Amino acid sequence: MNALVLTAFLLGLVSSLHCIGMCGPIALMLPVDRNNPTKKATQILTYHAGRLTAYASIGFLFGMLGKGFFLAGFQQELSIVVGILMIAVILIPERIFARYNFSKPIFRLISHIKTILGNQFKRKSYSSLFTIGLLNGFLPCGLVYVALFGSIAMQSIGFGLLFMVLFGLGTIPMMSAVVYLNSFLTIPVRNKIQKIIPIVTVLIGILFIFRGLGLGIPYISPSNLNLFIQEHPSCH
Repeated sequence: MNALVLTAFLLGLVSSLHCIGMCGPIALMLPVDRNNPTKKATQILTYHAGRLTAYASIGFLFGMLGKGFFLAGFQQELSIVVGILMIAVILIPERIFARYNFSKPIFRLISHIKTILGNQFKRKSYSSLFTIGLLNGFLPCGLVYVALFGSIAMQSIGFGLLFMVLFGLGTIPMMSAVVYLNSFLTIPVRNKIQKIIPIVTVLIGILFIFRGLGLGIPYISPSNLNLFIQEHPSCH
């Protein structure tokens, strides 16, 4: 399996520390049964299923975009650009990004999603938990954008979808721990662990750049002829 796809799980695992700050309050407010451990676990899994569905759907769309670049012959250049963007997101100070409201064009849509999300917390059904997870997955997040860069670079609809699903799976352990171990995940602990996030993201970005260079290094930078797993052309 493409090694870059496997990095998606690692990215999700590490970035979930960032998710605690952004989506942790949502996880803590989930309308789950606090007195029935088994039911509580299935409810939390239902919430995560909604998140994974959201990630899979956007992974599918960005995978289609990536395949378009692949068919146009830009696979190596795209991998390099994606790696640079991943590193740039980490190295450029956040205050610079704050000057630009990238979400402004879809602000009304996001506001509508948040309104629906708020209404779902009033219910305690499995469908509401799934909907909360689904809407949660569509909310803007810097590290989800980083994962989407990787999804585009997969140059395959299937691998683009898989990349985002594995990213989502990587966030599940820590997001579940928020519900069960909230007292342990204090602010000092979160701050210490979050220092790992930029390091791992930069390393993954460097890996994408090396893959795009096609240096002929097995597993790290294979030649451009087998840079990615390609689909066999259909017979005519």
